Amino acid sequence: VSLVLVVVRLVMRDTIKHAFSGVFGVAFGVVFAMMTGNAKDFYLPGMLYTLGLALAYIITTLCGVPLIGLILGPVFKENLSWRTRNPGRKKAYAKASWAWGLILLAKCAILFPLYWWADTTQFGWVLIALKIPPFLLAVWLTWVFLAKAPAPIDVFAEMEAAEKAEQERKAAAGSAE
Repeated sequence: VSLVLVVVRLVMRDTIKHAFSGVFGVAFGVVFAMMTGNAKDFYLPGMLYTLGLALAYIITTLCGVPLIGLILGPVFKENLSWRTRNPGRKKAYAKASWAWGLILLAKCAILFPLYWWADTTQFGWVLIALKIPPFLLAVWLTWVFLAKAPAPIDVFAEMEAAEKAEQERKAAAGSAE
């Protein structure tokens, strides 16, 4: 299926980056399962990645630098200004990071026992069912928290305004001489 998606994207002359990353992920899982001789091990790298991501969200939040803020700060043109200049925004990023971390941990709490005790087919269906709903819940909670937060400080606009003011000051000083 992954290879078919690559071909479809090539025919449509669309970007193939995501299709190739899917092929890479599937190939990695297949190689892992082949090495261990257990079909269920196909899912293990993804599960370990999910656990690592959950811990990253939680640990970065505990350290005062929520991962969601590190990801979304540059998107909202605030970089890391939210850490010191916008405490309400930092609190919203922390809440969102907690949500992501706890949702992913809950997913792991369901999947790891099933990995050990369920048969491969049952486990595969549960894993598929737990792909999109937890992700959508985390995205929705992030939106809720950020919608209530103070607006981001556009540090790029501030730098451009300061640069323009400096140029105007120099121009005024040059014309005064």
